[in-house]
Amino acid sequence: MTSLPVRRPRGRPREDKADTKPNQSLEKALGLLKSLSDHDGLTLTELSEKSALPPSTTHRLLSTLAGHDLVTVDEPSQKWSIGIEALRIGMAFQRRNQILLAGRPAMTDLMEATGETVNMAMLDGVEVVFVSQVECHEPIRAFFGIGQRRASHASGIGKALLAEMPAERIEAFLRGKPLARFEPATITDPEALRAELETIRRRGWSIDDEEANAGMRCVAAPIFNAFGEARAGISLSGPSTRLTPDRLPELGQKVRAAADRITALIGGHLLT
Repeated sequence: MTSLPVRRPRGRPREDKADTKPNQSLEKALGLLKSLSDHDGLTLTELSEKSALPPSTTHRLLSTLAGHDLVTVDEPSQKWSIGIEALRIGMAFQRRNQILLAGRPAMTDLMEATGETVNMAMLDGVEVVFVSQVECHEPIRAFFGIGQRRASHASGIGKALLAEMPAERIEAFLRGKPLARFEPATITDPEALRAELETIRRRGWSIDDEEANAGMRCVAAPIFNAFGEARAGISLSGPSTRLTPDRLPELGQKVRAAADRITALIGGHLLT
């Protein structure tokens, strides 16, 4: 009897060792997009220097991206920036992640109740990536650009999410690169971080006590999906002169209540 061929899933291409090598032109073009996403505008020379590409190559790649409206150039200043099509593509991430839509009202309510900026972030490897923000109205306030990354061990949301990881994942994280120091208060000792994560796990919310930026504090709590996994978190951030130590327990409870509200809205729950 002749055996039938094995059907392959359509979501992934057939594995072919000859096709596993990255496309260098695409890698370079994506690098330019990432550089532009970190700035309000860069000249061709600046982009060429940041990407370590010849100006001619940089211009050719930018012209291709501009043809798809992924980048645009301001003629008077000759500065390149992210184009409108990049926004449309980015919005697809928001549509796919119901947590962003469900979280917005809770984040707004938390900002209005506390008067401080509220952020949402997700883990990407060993870093947190900020995906949503509701700014407060204070002249001096915390600001994290959407898409900005932070080391998880020096981030309120990062530590809240690390605390909910299985022990083996935490140990793998700690066995990786040494914990970088950003400020004198940054936790760089693995034992100290283990103890901190245990405290966060018991308490239900975390603190970034001037560990990433001097003069700024943050209180954060995790958001859980339907499988009881902490996939995102929200934080309340502001100057340490306003987020004083005596206020932290009250603020921690408010942040945790807002995170639990978002968890419920997306059908998530905390495994016990």
